[in-house]
Amino acid sequence: MNSYLFLKSLIIGSSIAAPVGPIGVLCIRRTLAHGRISGFVSGLGAATADAIYGSIAAFGLTFISMLLINQGIWLRLVGGIFLLILGFKTFFSNPENNPTQNNNLQPGNSLISDYVTTLFLTLTNPLTILSFAAIFTGLGLNLDVSRSFLDALLMVIGIFLGSCTWWFILSGFTGYFRKKMNTATMVWINRLSGMIISGFGIISLVTLIINKNV
Repeated sequence: MNSYLFLKSLIIGSSIAAPVGPIGVLCIRRTLAHGRISGFVSGLGAATADAIYGSIAAFGLTFISMLLINQGIWLRLVGGIFLLILGFKTFFSNPENNPTQNNNLQPGNSLISDYVTTLFLTLTNPLTILSFAAIFTGLGLNLDVSRSFLDALLMVIGIFLGSCTWWFILSGFTGYFRKKMNTATMVWINRLSGMIISGFGIISLVTLIINKNV
């Protein structure tokens, strides 16, 4: 096993996941509202999407990369609208009506929803593939897949585990403060999270319109 390559892949995964964005805000909010498991499962959705995009970069799947970039307008449109809907839903969420507020375990369907929403949000961001390409180039990881299939596979695994590690740390750290939250505090957290998530959606749609008119 190329331990140095694996270490670089872990760094890539955590570097892609760490910047604060709508997924990070969503993970923090879900951890505070539902517990560490909900926050971590939400992060797993993002980590899965990171692994998918990482595999595109690692295996040199240029035609898929170009397809995603060429369809970036539609992906950003769908992602922006989804962020707005999710933001409004979060803003008006009432913690008093949340049956899992005081329980670290969520029903299976809720955890599936947590996973799928973050997976979808991350996949609809075409800039992710560009981020991977830039980081790969910066770390000197441009692979010739014809001669290093196992290296590419190792990178994808490392990216996934690196991203998962970040989400595990974030959800665990945030969960520490959960017991200190009361209903009134959660109302304001929901409102703030909703505004931030909606703000990301508005920014995505506005920049889409601006770029289209340039």
